[in-house]
Amino acid sequence: MIRTPLHAPEPTRIGPRLFEWGSRTFVMGIVNVTPDSFSGDGLLAPDTDVSTESARAIETAVAQARRMVDEGADILDVGGESTRPGHSPVTLEEELARVVPVVAAICAALPNVPVSVDTSKPHVAEAALSAGAALLNDVWGSSPSSEMARIAAAHGVPLVVMHNRARAVYADVVAEIITDLRAALDRAVAAGVPDGNLIVDPGFGFGKTPEHNLAVLRDLARLHVLGRPVLLGTSRKSTIGLILGGAPPEDRLEGTIATTALGIAAGAHIVRVHDVIANVRAARVCDAVLHGEIR
Repeated sequence: MIRTPLHAPEPTRIGPRLFEWGSRTFVMGIVNVTPDSFSGDGLLAPDTDVSTESARAIETAVAQARRMVDEGADILDVGGESTRPGHSPVTLEEELARVVPVVAAICAALPNVPVSVDTSKPHVAEAALSAGAALLNDVWGSSPSSEMARIAAAHGVPLVVMHNRARAVYADVVAEIITDLRAALDRAVAAGVPDGNLIVDPGFGFGKTPEHNLAVLRDLARLHVLGRPVLLGTSRKSTIGLILGGAPPEDRLEGTIATTALGIAAGAHIVRVHDVIANVRAARVCDAVLHGEIR
């Protein structure tokens, strides 16, 4: 499971920071501006009009962002639509109202911290980039559409290409993820995104059964054949809850840390998490073991 030495991908600039992949593990903190996040950490109150919640959500989001950065987060990922199974769809107007003011406020409060926007809507991506976001994170990044890639190219920002499928049907899940991601990377490059601005995510929990998710984590190192940084998002996912006998999202921290450690050992460059300080500490220990030095 321990990763074998490989040539690290070339560094990537995300907003104000240059990320030198392989130097250490980077941590992405999740800021959910939603009322229905699967993880129970959404910043909006349920059944409340977004316009009346906006000021409170912005204030709460900035406070959460500051805390995450103090705890060691390197990137903040802002999302305004839940991606949990059975979630309520969000209109373009509502997602814009949720995401854009929060992105602008966090960028103003923390100008030295890169902010990512987690969206599948091109208009939301455009508006968030105009508000200061520096990274696009699309859960349908492996779909045939190249619209998000064209936006990333036009703005000169990196793009996370995440694997997803409408139906969890595979003959060899990891091999097919690699094939799908390679095709998506080729489409993004054709759309004008430099190879060095592309990050891959195997999509743990998206279009996959629990058994598929375990295979993804077990064979994560195979993704290095793509030559790009690997982002891993396992935090509080339902597969962890299933392993832990039905544990609810708030009781999945230890399971999440186990997946963080396994992912780092397999060569994950970024881990996307809800509980920053615990995962930062786990990453530091993993990095010390893998690099053979205490920093």
